Amino acid sequence: MQNEKTTSSLMARAASGIQSFFNRVYGYMAGGLVVSGIVAYLATQPPFIGLFYKINATGQATYSVLGYVAILSPLLLVWLISSSARDNNAGKAQSLFWLFSGLMGISLSNIFLLFSGAAIFQTFLISAASFLGLSLFGYTTKKDLSAWGRFLFMALMGLIVAMLVNLFVRSSEFNFALNALGVLIFAGLTAYDTQKLKVMYDMTHGEEAVKSLAIVGALNLYLDFINLFTSLLTIMNDRR
Repeated sequence: MQNEKTTSSLMARAASGIQSFFNRVYGYMAGGLVVSGIVAYLATQPPFIGLFYKINATGQATYSVLGYVAILSPLLLVWLISSSARDNNAGKAQSLFWLFSGLMGISLSNIFLLFSGAAIFQTFLISAASFLGLSLFGYTTKKDLSAWGRFLFMALMGLIVAMLVNLFVRSSEFNFALNALGVLIFAGLTAYDTQKLKVMYDMTHGEEAVKSLAIVGALNLYLDFINLFTSLLTIMNDRR
């Protein structure tokens, strides 16, 4: 009887621990999305738009030098966040994550120039509902999704190469197909990354290590959501 009570107590403590961990992950992710959304909107408003965009005589906007610096910087920050987390420096990783979220807002600001507010809001709701469902599936399923990882990574690499090719081809039909594929890839990654986080949490010990893992987890899920959202937004194609 005593052993049963001890086992039950340990299971309850473990369940509470992982729930607290995922609350932290989703909290960071949600905070990052809020920061990105605010920065994205402000970056297209006077006087900030002049810092990141050049507007020609026909009203078309292209990135300024500062704009290109801002949209390329997150690539470096992803590496720095991961490196800080591996060193169990949660404080540094968290600070870099907020900086990353702000710079991603500048990268995303062009959606306010290309799409209507209604399309952005509607797609965000659809993306949020889809993300929650997929992440819940990854969290609760008993099926081992580890085999998805290699397939999804190869598919993602192929998608990136195809998008680079389409920069020169400029085919709207090809672009539609690529974004549809992107939706499928990032839907799969959302479930896969959620389950992977759950597994990694069970192997992580120490408060600082858990905090660092939460930030990396928030970063991965943030990227899954943003790419799912932008792919869906392009497919819906409700431009101004």
